[in-house]
Amino acid sequence: MLKDRRYIYFIAGLAVVIIAATLAGRQLSAERKELKLLKEQRKEMLSLKDEFLSLRERVTAVESKKNLKNVQGIVQAVDDVFSSAGLKDKLKTVKSAGKREVKDGFEEEADISIEKVNMNEMVNIFYRLENAPMILTIKKATIKKSFENPELLNISLILSFLKQK
Repeated sequence: MLKDRRYIYFIAGLAVVIIAATLAGRQLSAERKELKLLKEQRKEMLSLKDEFLSLRERVTAVESKKNLKNVQGIVQAVDDVFSSAGLKDKLKTVKSAGKREVKDGFEEEADISIEKVNMNEMVNIFYRLENAPMILTIKKATIKKSFENPELLNISLILSFLKQK
């Protein structure tokens, strides 16, 4: 009789251990799934953080350009950019295409014609426009070979200049 009780206790204890191990295994499996999900979310958040920081840098750069130079209009802005690049003699025409009021100020557009520039000068022009100490935006660019010398380029640009109120 004592042996039967020990046998029953042993089987009952074994059953409890098996049930506890099964429950622990299920809990561990659920925790692993949650950990995997959290790792994916962390990875996505890090990606979003990097994208946010990049956008914030770009916004800061544009914001810092707003009041950097006291330029009155698009013609003066273009003159400053081309003078600093030493390419003022390549600039053929600057035609103001109008001024309109936007949310934070005024936007002025101009059609610009640049003739007989080589590839290096063209790159310098685009670099200077991009890094100008004012908000200049290239809306449209047309690049064609010069008729007189195919190695030289003629460039037509539509530039936009944003000035704060």
